[in-house]
Amino acid sequence: MSEGRISRLRVTVTVIVAIIFAVVPLPEPINAARPDLLLLLVIYWSLSAPRIAGLLFAWFCGLAIDVLKGIVLGQHAFAFLVVAYMTHKLQLRMRIWPVSQQALFVFGFLAVYQFLVFWLDGIIGQPVTTWQRWLPVLSGALLWPVLVAVLDTWNRRNR
Repeated sequence: MSEGRISRLRVTVTVIVAIIFAVVPLPEPINAARPDLLLLLVIYWSLSAPRIAGLLFAWFCGLAIDVLKGIVLGQHAFAFLVVAYMTHKLQLRMRIWPVSQQALFVFGFLAVYQFLVFWLDGIIGQPVTTWQRWLPVLSGALLWPVLVAVLDTWNRRNR
């Protein structure tokens, strides 16, 4: 995907949709497995448009989640930043891999994110130790191929 085709408006629209998805109430069984769509978009845009969606972009997206969820300011911003850094380091390799192989790495990135948030929750005294904490990692990795297909198609059609 050529970065020249991707506009800042397109990135902004997807981020707004992901933020809305993050705050929309869902039934409890579904809410436990809600994928971190904003983090998936940070990974996607870091791969597709690294000049537009850099580390500062990831930090601001994480900060938005911190503000919306009322958690310690900077907790998600730090975790988003670490994942975006890892994505940027592997960006050239990941872009040539098939989507199924990318999904394995996205699974790893999401696991690192959940571990960092889990670790920071423990430091501030609010640990969540249920196994359901890791469901968004699995659902996010399963959602990755669909997200890539939809956004790649959208980017190709709207030049």
